[in-house]
Amino acid sequence: METITTYDFLINSTDLNNVLSRFGINISDYEPRRGPSPDSNDISQPVRIVLYSIIFLLSLIGNSIIIIVLLPVGRRQWQKTITNLFLLSLAVSDLLVSLVCIPFTLIPNVMKDFIFGLGMCKMVMYFMGVSVSVSTFNLVAISIERYYAICSPLASMAWQTRSHAKKVITSTWVVSSILMLPYPISSTLIPFTRLDNSTGHMCRLIWPNPVFQQSWYIVLLLVLFLIPGIMMATAYGRISLKLYKGIKRAQSLKSSSSERHASTGSVKPANGNGCNSSESKRTRRSRSGELPETSRNSSQKELVANKRVIHMLMVIVVLFFLCWTPIYVVNAWKAFDKNSANRLTGAPISFIHLLSYTSSCVNPIVYCFMNKRFRRAIAATFCNFKILWRIRKWFYYGKKKRTSVWHKHGERRWTLSSGMNIYSQSMRESTPCVNNNIPMTQCSEVP
Repeated sequence: METITTYDFLINSTDLNNVLSRFGINISDYEPRRGPSPDSNDISQPVRIVLYSIIFLLSLIGNSIIIIVLLPVGRRQWQKTITNLFLLSLAVSDLLVSLVCIPFTLIPNVMKDFIFGLGMCKMVMYFMGVSVSVSTFNLVAISIERYYAICSPLASMAWQTRSHAKKVITSTWVVSSILMLPYPISSTLIPFTRLDNSTGHMCRLIWPNPVFQQSWYIVLLLVLFLIPGIMMATAYGRISLKLYKGIKRAQSLKSSSSERHASTGSVKPANGNGCNSSESKRTRRSRSGELPETSRNSSQKELVANKRVIHMLMVIVVLFFLCWTPIYVVNAWKAFDKNSANRLTGAPISFIHLLSYTSSCVNPIVYCFMNKRFRRAIAATFCNFKILWRIRKWFYYGKKKRTSVWHKHGERRWTLSSGMNIYSQSMRESTPCVNNNIPMTQCSEVP
């Protein structure tokens, strides 16, 4: 998303006025001034580089792990759920933010110059908008899918399929790609004079007129902020209400069951071994209409699992809007009151950029800390990779030197040159040593 950057305030406004006048844009009402010193209001350059690098690495590593774990390959059927397909699309869009947007924001801010050319300027603007739009639409789709799965499971069984989810995901990418077409069309490189009188370039959007700019940011606020926020708040609010009623119903059922058990627990057995007592208790439980113990436990586990999933998704939504609200506000502020928006410089601008890009790395963290099943899936996935690596290593080094030695009791062990035991196989019935009465210590073969 396009917003004010730090190096926008290090330019000569008179020179910028002359440049923009060629595009039919008049900013003569601005007072010509030179920007503040970078050290006076801005976050120091080393701190900015460290923070951007941390966010970039967390987003790159975390989203890559998400994609590897959720990628529906092989026999891992649990990844192929509808929610996981949406989470996979969300991870891809977040990875796109980290690869395209973060480096091309940090480097121009540090160098005070966009050195990548006009084509990269248009591409960065475009993919930034597409990735943010896809993330928002995916979060809305996840909230709607969870709402129908929990509140109306029977009514949604007809359309809640993986093929339908794939169509929705494809639609989100197509709609986002079309919606963000004004970015590559309107973005361009603008030269400016820096404080040291050298010429730099900044990647900026040039709108035909202020009315078009204001209309564009109003559309973004409605389509990517207000409407999705209302839809997600409504869906998760109704889901929370449904879960709350279920918890209250389960608690009341448990309390009534305890009272019944306490009132009937004083019945004495008819004989010494207590058989009549046990049978009477089973009869009372069956007549009272209570659920079996296993059924109650499974229902409780399912309720707890649903609560954890909803909490995880709600945290993702809250963090997403917490990260992106400042940049939407700044863009709208800039569109309607550019004079006062230009006073926002230095540290606040750097913080807004860092906060917006943080949204691309919080999702993997939330998955790992709030979803025990996902943590187990990560461990299982990389454990499989480790096993495959060991097998590959065994075959590679085993071709060089591999022996099979017959030990006691006819057991064959394959060993490498390092002496590592790979596997053992009992061959007592068919070993040549046993059949020919040859001592085990003298029997060996090289395959």
